[in-house]
Amino acid sequence: MASGSDTEGPNLVSMPANWTLSGSGETAPAADPIIMLTDSAREEVRRLIEVEGQPGLRLGIKGGGCSGLSYQLEFTDAREGDTVIDFDGFQVFLDRKSTIYLRDITLDHQGGLDGRGFVFHNPQASNTCGCGESFSI
Repeated sequence: MASGSDTEGPNLVSMPANWTLSGSGETAPAADPIIMLTDSAREEVRRLIEVEGQPGLRLGIKGGGCSGLSYQLEFTDAREGDTVIDFDGFQVFLDRKSTIYLRDITLDHQGGLDGRGFVFHNPQASNTCGCGESFSI
């Protein structure tokens, strides 16, 4: 059979990460994840979720900061309309507006004496401030 035929199934890369099979309640596997978390970030998120007693991590953006947009990080529940991304034992929530700006980011956690805590690596950012907490696109 030729590649791309109808019998091979849908192209999951073009489907949203929170797409569900009609009536099944199952989440389709994401071939291209919206965001990435390093191993260090995953460990720290798991630890903080346990400390905070919350089910997940909310990543977002808001207007402000030196470069125009600032990152937000909060431990909370999912909200209506969120994109929900499953990781190993926890979930990350993105509101619709933030999903556009945070697509393809990598969240890292840098510990130790020189560490800066959570660090966002955003390939869409055209400009970032010196502290790395705000950006513009």
